[in-house]
Amino acid sequence: MNLLITGGAGFIGSNLIHHIIDQPEITRLINLDCLTYAGHLANLEKVSRHPKYVFEKVDLRDKAAVLHVVRERAITHVMHLAAESHVDRSITGPGDFIHTNIVGTFHLLEACRDCWGAQLAGKRFHHVSTDEVYGSLGATGYFTEATPYAPNSPYSASKASSDLLVRAYHHTYGLPVVITNCSNNYGPFQFPEKLIPVVIQSVLARKPIPIYGDGMNVRDWLYVRDHAEALWQVLNRGRNGETYNIGGHNEWANLRIVELICDLIDELAPKAGGDSRKLMTFVKDRLGHDRRYAIDATKIQKELGWVPAHTFEQGIRETVQWYLDNQVWVAEVKKKA
Repeated sequence: MNLLITGGAGFIGSNLIHHIIDQPEITRLINLDCLTYAGHLANLEKVSRHPKYVFEKVDLRDKAAVLHVVRERAITHVMHLAAESHVDRSITGPGDFIHTNIVGTFHLLEACRDCWGAQLAGKRFHHVSTDEVYGSLGATGYFTEATPYAPNSPYSASKASSDLLVRAYHHTYGLPVVITNCSNNYGPFQFPEKLIPVVIQSVLARKPIPIYGDGMNVRDWLYVRDHAEALWQVLNRGRNGETYNIGGHNEWANLRIVELICDLIDELAPKAGGDSRKLMTFVKDRLGHDRRYAIDATKIQKELGWVPAHTFEQGIRETVQWYLDNQVWVAEVKKKA
């Protein structure tokens, strides 16, 4: 397996590389990343000298460069994670999301189609997506693989578009693909613009913790290392042309997440100031803010035997401790951004 991982210097990508690089099936692991504000080679220091590991600084928007990497590295498998992913940024600047998430995916699909030709045995294109493509749920129900797409932000619309492109390349050209749609991830190396690291950093700086609306928007939270294992299982054992939803069976309202993190920091870092819930501040709700996401992960559990290995209480405690221990990393990536 000559495995290409796009976006490998980002949050999920770097955790994935750490998780799988020693798998015996992998002959070479090529990390393709253009190192935007959210991509950091510091995330991969522990694997940077691994004999299997290769880094290619390439932008997916550069069609010729993408084709060159796929051809010259004799890529047999792709795990496509690279994407603009922050909803707030997609509202203020949607153009980058269209060009990277849609056009970039098109370039990668075309490169694989060009290089693989009719020799598709032993090939696999794994497209990694989000549950946000399904839109918003009410108080009950779950997203399944059959849920119609109904994206409500430029980010989720761009990911829905890329999902449909991948599906089309399977049905039109026979490209061997699998798609995964995952719930909200959390864990080490997450860029401090997402909810959990924002709360942690706000508490440590004794600054107001911004909470959108009434704070009761609900998300299904998945520890990133559990997600990495699910992705590996789907790449190797998922059925061709199928979609698999990956979720944590773990719904939390944003307000409750904030309260839990405040309490954990008060416990783990009492010198930070204590009584951190006093920092919670409600702000104007985000445009097009989906009320609830929840994943039905029955299919991946039944077909591949995957279930999350971490409870949320375990994972969030490990995550808070990681950020407490890695404030130098936080300062470095914030400076770059």
